[in-house]
Amino acid sequence: MTEFLIAGGLMAGIGVVLAAILAFADKKFYVYEDPRIDEVEALLPKANCGACGCTGCRSFAEKAVEGNIAPGKCTVNSADNIVLIAELLKVDAGGDEKRVARLACAGGHNVARQRASYDGLESCRAAALVSGGGKGCSWGCLGLADCERACSFKAIDMNAFGLPVVSEALCTACGDCVAACPKDLFSLHPVSHRLWVACRNLLNGEPAEAECEVACTACGRCEADAPSGLIKIVNHLAVVDYTKNKLATAAPIQRCPTGAITWIDEKKGPVKGPDAKKITRKTPLPVQEARLPVVASNGQSSGQGARARKQLV
Repeated sequence: MTEFLIAGGLMAGIGVVLAAILAFADKKFYVYEDPRIDEVEALLPKANCGACGCTGCRSFAEKAVEGNIAPGKCTVNSADNIVLIAELLKVDAGGDEKRVARLACAGGHNVARQRASYDGLESCRAAALVSGGGKGCSWGCLGLADCERACSFKAIDMNAFGLPVVSEALCTACGDCVAACPKDLFSLHPVSHRLWVACRNLLNGEPAEAECEVACTACGRCEADAPSGLIKIVNHLAVVDYTKNKLATAAPIQRCPTGAITWIDEKKGPVKGPDAKKITRKTPLPVQEARLPVVASNGQSSGQGARARKQLV
């Protein structure tokens, strides 16, 4: 009986000592967390998109409470919630202009030629490993929806012509589509960048238009119609200088013969000028086809499907 009492006493003593150590450690290493962090986080969109430069909404809330970031820097939050956060923290709302992803291509399968057929993994990156994917325009969108699958916010949908369409309302500028596109066709821009060249084709004139009916042909009309320095023709492609974006109007799109340069209206989307050719074709252009090898999920060519099939354009 005595042995049990001694053992019980030892255990109780050890428990008291450990409890004292834990209490001391808790007091010694206690880190105060401002309760406003939870309140700010509750007013954020929970997107964890990284558009603000933080690793997530919790990190943003911590920096906002510390005074190291303005509430308005969360460009995907609602205006009402930004005001509520600013009032809670008694700071100026501040903020940045919302940014969105823009696609530098308008060459859907109804206007851009496919010079070879790709049979394999339904992925732009896989197709690009095999002779660039088979599209006549080496710079054009391959239309296999890597960007759509990469977008966690459902801001990208593929249209009827195999082109991704970005929703400005849903886009958080997270950059996942930029990373996913093997042709580097996506870039992130402030929504005020309304004057947009939907093309990356570096061929000049007729060769460019032969591969894609809506390609920039470097005709120079947009450059001539734009305020001085706003647009320049660089390597056979119109390039907008967005440091002069305050000068931008829809004037440069008016005489573009292919509609490669557009004005992105907030409600209507891309708007072409009156001189742009009218595209009514709803079906894919005919193909002069040579079947490309199958690409497995590991990116290796299997060699299957290498037989050529000729079809008149």
